[in-house]
Amino acid sequence: MSLKVKITLFILVFVIGCLALGVCITGLNAIEVDTSYSCIVIDAGHGGIDGGVSGVVSKTRESDINLSISNKLQRLFTEAGFRVIMTRKTEAGLYGVASKGFKKRDMENRKQTILTAKPLAVISIHQNRCSIPSRRGGQVFYKIGSDISQNLANNIQNELNTLYSGVKDFSPLKGDYFILNCSSYASVIVECGFMSNAEDDRLLNESTFQSSIADSIFCGVINYFSKSTFKVNVKG
Repeated sequence: MSLKVKITLFILVFVIGCLALGVCITGLNAIEVDTSYSCIVIDAGHGGIDGGVSGVVSKTRESDINLSISNKLQRLFTEAGFRVIMTRKTEAGLYGVASKGFKKRDMENRKQTILTAKPLAVISIHQNRCSIPSRRGGQVFYKIGSDISQNLANNIQNELNTLYSGVKDFSPLKGDYFILNCSSYASVIVECGFMSNAEDDRLLNESTFQSSIADSIFCGVINYFSKSTFKVNVKG
């Protein structure tokens, strides 16, 4: 685990310790959580017959990269003591039979997972594409009108901009997408890179870079928690 992640984990332990002692952490929002310990939902986008975009050089399916990064991110949150719910755990989609209306069924099943989990945050992992092949970097989208989602997006975006040092910095963008709109929980879509760019395509297929992406997202989420007032419970 990188030094940056270790430092951020120390911040998380400090925040949780303050909460345990009844010390109020100043923040913009308060979220009530009725789970036994705090939950994160990680949504690996696409799956099954819905492969998403493909690498311009590698031809790798987006859905496979999404799942790989999601698994790495799950391990980070689990090791930090969070309860992690994955909407998709395998290469398969969530639609059952691949028949008419499969995409709607897939998305509705993701929604039900989120609503049942009652999470502190929903992180949907995707990969980007653009008609301009030189476009690179990570881009975060957040739910329109949701301050908590925007704050979460800001913190993750800052980490991704640092990871893609030397590439044009992005600002988080409003997104009118089902996975963002289907609940009231803090929700973001993280487009980890542009598979339409040869360099991003190469990097996104490397396990080490996928781990760096997961580290960046994890750090962004923990930074968001450290700046907000939460009822946070993690496994002791």
